[in-house]
Amino acid sequence: MKKISVLKNEILNGMHDERLREIYLCDDAGLTNQKQRYVQLLDRYETLYGDDEAAIYSAPGRSEVSGNHTDHQFGKVLAASINLDAIAVVSKRDDDVIQVHSSGFEIAPVDLKVLAVQPNEAGRSESLIRGVAARLKALNYQIGGFNAVMTSNVLSGSGLSSSAAFEVLMGTILSYLYNEGAIDPVLIAQTAQYAENNYFMKPCGLMDQCACSVGGFIAIDFFDNQHPIVEKLDFDFSKTGYNLCITDTRGDHANLTDEYAAVPAEMKAVAKAMGHEVLSQCSEDEFYAALPELRKQLGDRPILRAIHLFAENKRVDELKKALHAGDINAFIDLIKASGRSSAMYLQNIYANFEANNQPVSVALAVADHLLEGKGAWRVHGGGFAGTIQAFVKNEDVETYYNAMEHLFGEGSCYILKVRNIGGCQVLD
Repeated sequence: MKKISVLKNEILNGMHDERLREIYLCDDAGLTNQKQRYVQLLDRYETLYGDDEAAIYSAPGRSEVSGNHTDHQFGKVLAASINLDAIAVVSKRDDDVIQVHSSGFEIAPVDLKVLAVQPNEAGRSESLIRGVAARLKALNYQIGGFNAVMTSNVLSGSGLSSSAAFEVLMGTILSYLYNEGAIDPVLIAQTAQYAENNYFMKPCGLMDQCACSVGGFIAIDFFDNQHPIVEKLDFDFSKTGYNLCITDTRGDHANLTDEYAAVPAEMKAVAKAMGHEVLSQCSEDEFYAALPELRKQLGDRPILRAIHLFAENKRVDELKKALHAGDINAFIDLIKASGRSSAMYLQNIYANFEANNQPVSVALAVADHLLEGKGAWRVHGGGFAGTIQAFVKNEDVETYYNAMEHLFGEGSCYILKVRNIGGCQVLD
């Protein structure tokens, strides 16, 4: 660790430019912005705590690439970390208190002498801190207090997993500060999921946390849900000539709980009718053989959603092959096929009760108009409202960006990179 003043001087004098470029995949302008962001955070720390010895940590957001609504069926997903992240300046404390100061919201101190679930903390950041620490302690890792000043540019409510980035950041800090960085990134992800499920009191799968913690493109097979198989794929997206663009359609997520809940419920209803808990345990051949009876018993939408699940699981395997082979054209075609499946079979691009309000559908239609034959586009995340994802060639990105900003307003479209580094210690 180094004094705050030393870290600031080193950053301003360009001593860490290579490290920042490695993490953020940025040009000169982007590098300048990151350096300013880091120095401003160091200034905030110094104002609060003085010229302490500290280190800087980072955890990225993530984008779901394929495997739309498959994890709850113990299926397969492909995800990637992005170059938006949560960063923190951190120093050890002599006691067992974790104090996190974050831009935009207050977080109360968390005393690690109390590691049991605190019901009044449900839904709050404090529960995630306590849950991560409690789980690591239960797994026989060292934990302890620290002061942290953090900021995040992972867009809240955009489907880029700002909460998972926060959880992974806490686990990464404890890994480096008290365990010499020895905690495996997948274990950090599982710890973060545990905290969200059991302390924050929100059910979630492992995809978000894994993508944030491991970094780069990752494939996850949830068939053995207690021991998912996580594979990091060796693929440098920055060399493909494409950008990852996320557009926030600014749709209203209110009253969508029933729409979201119906997806796993209907898929599980099909599985139950076939004698299983979830669809990934079912034979696709037996499903198609039983189709007439399943339609009579359940209706058509559950059937269509099951068809999406079977096809999407196979598509993730094909996408893995494309990335292993460095075949960007096959990758693009498969992403388009995945998007069509979400729209036609999964049917999560608008809410049925509000058919005249379809911002995601409009965004996909405009993307189709702009990118046909030269890119890919699909709904992003849970769907019904929210964001779309597109893979756009370098030469088309300005036109695409301007069109989406014109349609949905300033600040609605984000041009991102696939970051190869997950949760990490940036500088010490």
